[in-house]
Amino acid sequence: MNQQRPQKKTTIYDLAELAGTSASAVSAVLTGNWKKRRISSQLAEKITRIAEEQGYAVNMQASLLRREKSRIIGMIVPKYDNRYFGEIVETFEIMARERDLFPIITCTLRDPDLEVEAARTMLSYQVEWLISTGATDPDRITDICHAAGARSLNLDLPGTRAPSIISDNFAGARELTKRTLLNHQRKTGELAPLLFIGGRGSDHNTAERIRGFRMAHQDLGVPIEEHHILANGYAPEKAAQALSALSASEGSVPRGMFVNSTISLEGVMRWIKSSPLFDGAPPIIGCFDWDPFVALLGQDIEMVRQDVSGMLKATFDILEKGGSDKKLIEIAPIFG
Repeated sequence: MNQQRPQKKTTIYDLAELAGTSASAVSAVLTGNWKKRRISSQLAEKITRIAEEQGYAVNMQASLLRREKSRIIGMIVPKYDNRYFGEIVETFEIMARERDLFPIITCTLRDPDLEVEAARTMLSYQVEWLISTGATDPDRITDICHAAGARSLNLDLPGTRAPSIISDNFAGARELTKRTLLNHQRKTGELAPLLFIGGRGSDHNTAERIRGFRMAHQDLGVPIEEHHILANGYAPEKAAQALSALSASEGSVPRGMFVNSTISLEGVMRWIKSSPLFDGAPPIIGCFDWDPFVALLGQDIEMVRQDVSGMLKATFDILEKGGSDKKLIEIAPIFG
């Protein structure tokens, strides 16, 4: 009985011979360290092309065992459903690769169990740092990382056991509320309290935005309407349901609104289109989030943009220094 002999696997020595270079140069290119070795981009491209032609794949697990550092950096994000988190992911990847780091990113859908699963899986690939973005329990992720000998850092939502980089939610909300109140006065001739809608009152960012919302009303001498603070979640349908319930109980809703994200804004705008309450008098809205397409809605909406580049620059500054004495770094959001 004839048996087909297994085909001999291509090695880095075979690739080196085909490329006319050393095995160490091939290894540097395949593991992404060729720039540090001052290998030319032409040779790197040649080695990569030959490796692809020969069907050669790097055994990452074996490679990691031979190296002191993996150069892998991980990030978990809660959602991909708005421009803010999309911008974080894209900017993070760009900045990581500029530093010869390999980024791994996964979405955890705001599920605490998925966050833990993602963290443990990334640690199995020996990530050097894990960035928890908007995690429901960032301290739990930090504990898992520390137990595995990896570093962690919190982005967007703070924790207490690792450095945290977030937007200055209080100052940003205070300024946005003031602008919206004064815009309402210009449009209507009346300085009236706003409706706050969206977010979860239990998380740090929403709590700080509500604090800024209250302070801005106090600054302008406008009495707050406590039952008009509707922090009932981010989902669009929750915002729409809250407005329906308020309208049913009071017969109207305030014309001026502070909306806590573009996700909530989607539900707000959907409800407004279906309601007769704003016929001929569109709402006056301030949104703590940013999306250029909102300008196409034709509504009176002012947005504040979280400084993603500034937040991630601060993140990589900490990574490059190996840590930070500061537990909380707040980055001012951008107006205009």
